[in-house]
Amino acid sequence: MNWFGFGFSGFGQIRPADVSGQVTCKVITPVLISDVCRSCVVRSDCRLRASWSSRAHVHHADCGSHVCVSGFVLASSEQVCGDVFPESQGCTDTLISERYLTLNFIDRVESWEIQQPQNKLVWKREQDLSDHTGHSAPLPLVPGGYVMPRPPFFRPLCSKLSAVSLALGTEHAVLLTSDGTVYSWGSGSHGQLGHGALTSQEEPQIVEALWGVPIRAVSAGSWHSASVSTGGDLYMWGWNESGQLGLPSRGLEEEKRRTNSGNTDQTINKDETNQADVFISIQAFPALVDIPNVSEISRISCGSRHTAAVTGTGDLYTWGWGHYGQLGHCTENSTDEPTLVDHFSSHRMCVKDVVCGSWNTFVSAVPKEQPPS
Repeated sequence: MNWFGFGFSGFGQIRPADVSGQVTCKVITPVLISDVCRSCVVRSDCRLRASWSSRAHVHHADCGSHVCVSGFVLASSEQVCGDVFPESQGCTDTLISERYLTLNFIDRVESWEIQQPQNKLVWKREQDLSDHTGHSAPLPLVPGGYVMPRPPFFRPLCSKLSAVSLALGTEHAVLLTSDGTVYSWGSGSHGQLGHGALTSQEEPQIVEALWGVPIRAVSAGSWHSASVSTGGDLYMWGWNESGQLGLPSRGLEEEKRRTNSGNTDQTINKDETNQADVFISIQAFPALVDIPNVSEISRISCGSRHTAAVTGTGDLYTWGWGHYGQLGHCTENSTDEPTLVDHFSSHRMCVKDVVCGSWNTFVSAVPKEQPPS
């Protein structure tokens, strides 16, 4: 399985610096990330995590599991998989933020400060091996609670929630339970909690609009959220300033009109009375997002102000803010319409997973199986 990246690469997290030390800030076309361990054979279950300035891979290989990091944390001119975080040997999962790398092991979880000349362990929590409840859930979940990207690192969760997945936005959290129920809490200033109001919640609260709809995946961007039902339907809520919800955005429409007119000072000619209710800046309740010609969504990921979805047939669709090329459409344009990323379909590749960083996107894909002759 190959990983591709596009979007913001100002610290070499997608495309490494050239021989002169210069990096390409914007990568508008998906490029193959050369993360191949030279000392061992990498299996197909490599997991990628991203922050604004860096990325981390968990490699499960014949020689054991470990984490490789790229971007600002290395300050290196050559970003390759050989940059192994030495304290990560044997870890099962990881999270990376601007300052900390969190490692999950069978018997413990550790957070390391990585913006120092030498790695520094700043927090550690032993795991109770006699109780495996919730241990199989991916980070940021850990037994008894979840890990934050900054101190205090650990936050407790009620065991009755039976959490299986957790997504952390800039100021909010979205949790999925084993029975497909969605909870959210934190800041609600942009409707990102999905409770119908712009107020904050200190404790997990059920997203009532999704009650009775079994959900299988959740994601959180900076100020927007997404979920996918077991039937493959996509629901989104929160801020839509850049069209990241896949709903009509007034800002993008006005930008498009200014671009087409060639005059940024030209007044927008629009029947405000008839059209005002078309545009959505904040969607405080989950809204069903329709993607033409797509019957099922399998995976979803939210960036800061963009969104990416993998369909059941292995195609990739992206929408929202595209200033750094993070939509993969070979332009820097933004869009409020879910749009197919042609690169993978034109190269006969089947997309398996997608992970959005704040301003970039990472995609794993494999060649499509050839039909029998």
